[in-house]
Amino acid sequence: MARVLGVELPNQKKLFIALRYLYGIGPTRAEKIIAEENLDREKRVKDLTEEEIRKITTHINENYKVEGELRQELQKDIKRLIEIGSYRGFRHRLGLPVRGQRTKTNARTRKGHKPGIGRAKGKA
Repeated sequence: MARVLGVELPNQKKLFIALRYLYGIGPTRAEKIIAEENLDREKRVKDLTEEEIRKITTHINENYKVEGELRQELQKDIKRLIEIGSYRGFRHRLGLPVRGQRTKTNARTRKGHKPGIGRAKGKA
């Protein structure tokens, strides 16, 4: 397996798919990296040379924030919103949807499972 920035890329995947395994790199950015480094997008990861892997790694390091650095920045941004007391920070703190979605129905991803009603007290 090729290792790029601490992430193992799956050998059987094509390069333009495998690059998406890096946090912060999606379809568009993967295609852009491949085009700028003049690589074959259809080439499998197992067929990459050490030189090509090195080119990809250095290009990503120089031009993009990915993996841990990006995660830290996002956490820092959320923490800042909470500290300044903004509406978005308040929603983050309560674990509710932040971007204006409805909460009467849906929103289970942010709110968690329904609490349920349970049995009546005193009855077995």
